[in-house]
Amino acid sequence: MLSNEIALRPERTPRDCAPGASGSPARAPVLQVALLVIAIALSACGGAPSRPSKPGGYYLDDGPGANPPADLDQLPDAEPRAEPINRYTSRPYAVLGRTYAPFTEPRAYKVRGRASWYGRRYHGQKTSSGEVYDMYSMSAAHTLLPLPSYARVTNLQNGKTAVVRVNDRGPFHQDRIIDLSYAAAYKLGFVTQGSAMVEVEAIIPGESAVAVAPSEPQSAPVPIAPGAGGVYIQLGAFSVADNADMFLRRIRSDLPWLGETMQLHRSDGLYRVHAGPYASVDAAQRDAERVRQALGFAPFVTNR
Repeated sequence: MLSNEIALRPERTPRDCAPGASGSPARAPVLQVALLVIAIALSACGGAPSRPSKPGGYYLDDGPGANPPADLDQLPDAEPRAEPINRYTSRPYAVLGRTYAPFTEPRAYKVRGRASWYGRRYHGQKTSSGEVYDMYSMSAAHTLLPLPSYARVTNLQNGKTAVVRVNDRGPFHQDRIIDLSYAAAYKLGFVTQGSAMVEVEAIIPGESAVAVAPSEPQSAPVPIAPGAGGVYIQLGAFSVADNADMFLRRIRSDLPWLGETMQLHRSDGLYRVHAGPYASVDAAQRDAERVRQALGFAPFVTNR
């Protein structure tokens, strides 16, 4: 689901309330009525606040429900427990030109970034996992964590924490790392802000401590191939080398027949996952179609 954006409601300005001038004379009763209308309009302008009375604001028709529970402050955290992973949501996918390779099992993960939240606009609709979204539950959407899984989210501005159950995919804005339910954002204290800087830490059920992602990959990274020319298929492009490396390894595991031809190629500031080179464009297109049938997303043919 797409994340909330801060969108302040339009402000009323003196121009909105300025009466229009008439070039023709008016009879006394009409003039009196006109003056009364002008007086009411100016009075309304004088009483209008210069900014919305409620801080923050919401994207389009999203926001809190009309009658939220009175005890949201007392809502307990999600309780981590071992659950079967939804394998359908663990396959690589592409959204808005970016490719994601979700984790297939609970694993070490700890990242800082910006969190957003979503509310009544999606309340009652199905999530990526097939479950129904409840804005008053302690839940979240994430692009990589397994569905379902659990994470501890800490608001870095006020120190408040919440444990959420991840059961949806998103957000797909480059500057956001997690979408929280209304209840979780309320508990973390940023529903009126729209977003906040947070730390997201994976929780692995059964382990006494929260796992922390290592700063370096546990195995040697895939070397970046020299810029040899030819015809290739591109399966993904990433701004972070570790993400590209992880995606390449995942595809090699899922598609052994393609693995030996896969490589990382850096260009234009991105780490591109390529397979090839191919003898012809037709040969590359045939393999691209095999990938689409196996994984559900279509690579594209490129020359370099």
